[in-house]
Amino acid sequence: MILYNVTSSIEPAVADKWLDYMRSTHMPEVMETGFFIKSQLCRLLDEEEGGITYAAQYYCLSVEQLDEYQRLCAPALRADMEAHFAGQYVSFRTVLEVVE
Repeated sequence: MILYNVTSSIEPAVADKWLDYMRSTHMPEVMETGFFIKSQLCRLLDEEEGGITYAAQYYCLSVEQLDEYQRLCAPALRADMEAHFAGQYVSFRTVLEVVE
């Protein structure tokens, strides 16, 4: 199983709006692509100064599925996020293999 993790640091002024957008729009749209079997949203407790940090986590069955998601769906979903929150967040992505 593969864990696709998107960690985002959000400016405090828009953090509540961003969280609502993630819960009501972005994460459901990612799940609707059919490439993932489970998702969760975590808040980092040990945050960097100046931002509120969350990790959106999505589970899929293979790297090939994730690659197809990245190719077919991710660009539009990222563009929509950028349209709503341009300059108000920074994200980085990691891919992990679940071993247990």
